[in-house]
Amino acid sequence: MLNLGVIGYGNRITGVIRSMLKLGEPVRVAAIADPRAEQIRAELGAEGATVRFHHDAATLLAEGGVDGVMIATRCSSHARLAALVAPTGLPLFLEKPVATSVADLRLLARAFATSRCAVVVSFPLRVAPIVAQVKSIIDSGDLGQIEHVQALNNVPYGDAYFMSWMRDEAELGGMFLQKATHDFDYINHLLGDRRPVMVAAMTAKRVCTGDMPAGLKCGECPKPLACMESPHHRFYTRKLTDGLQPTDALCGFAVDTGNEDAGSALIRYDSGMHVSYSQNFVTRRDAAYRGARLIGYRGTVEFDFHSRVVRTVHHHRPITTSSFNA
Repeated sequence: MLNLGVIGYGNRITGVIRSMLKLGEPVRVAAIADPRAEQIRAELGAEGATVRFHHDAATLLAEGGVDGVMIATRCSSHARLAALVAPTGLPLFLEKPVATSVADLRLLARAFATSRCAVVVSFPLRVAPIVAQVKSIIDSGDLGQIEHVQALNNVPYGDAYFMSWMRDEAELGGMFLQKATHDFDYINHLLGDRRPVMVAAMTAKRVCTGDMPAGLKCGECPKPLACMESPHHRFYTRKLTDGLQPTDALCGFAVDTGNEDAGSALIRYDSGMHVSYSQNFVTRRDAAYRGARLIGYRGTVEFDFHSRVVRTVHHHRPITTSSFNA
């Protein structure tokens, strides 16, 4: 049985741990470090009877008694906390992004230059079944060498990044770090040993901005009929809720709403080929799309995480195949 030390015990990491247990992994949470330690203890009740609770990571690490560490705090603290783990040599699961500033990246480089820690960064898309299927198609050679990639992420739940604590750019570091890192990782995985050498990118903020007062909450808004994100429209127009539900969501059109709502990047690889990637956070419903089209001289493969469909077109033979990846 592996004893886990968890730093930052929120929804994300509890979901990861539940998945590990569901898969039969021999793990248990032995210690938790979180400023909400007493609240978490109360919430866990009997389930947390054998868990040691701490208010800070340094105390958890000093006490020992864990075989590995999982860090899932808010983004801006990832690098600092990972640097505390580095001298211990303990295996580390680190939520992305690993850092939100160049200074933090340099801190990590120094901390892990001689560390014995085995580190896994939370990029699960590369191990998704649909990506494994696409990888097998590429590796078969049927498409020829991949010479161009067109990738998209039309996010249908973008309101989360403008109407909650996640709209704080100082906390997230922007949407390339928050979202695109996942896509860049699976693209790199699909391309194999090729490595990016140059990038050009731009962002825009055209929708999720405005002149509403800082700190305004949806429930206090004087314009509920004019805003499609209001409880009124979420129920009557968009059919997202079972009724008019009270909310403490922040206004996504206030002067203090951070984060870009669209961004694009061109990435050149060492082979000379390039990837185009674009993401936006204002699409909704069936406009959702997350996936890529990978093009070789012999054929093209494309896939979408939302529809779970993989489609392959052979350029020089009258063969097109589609498969549904459950």
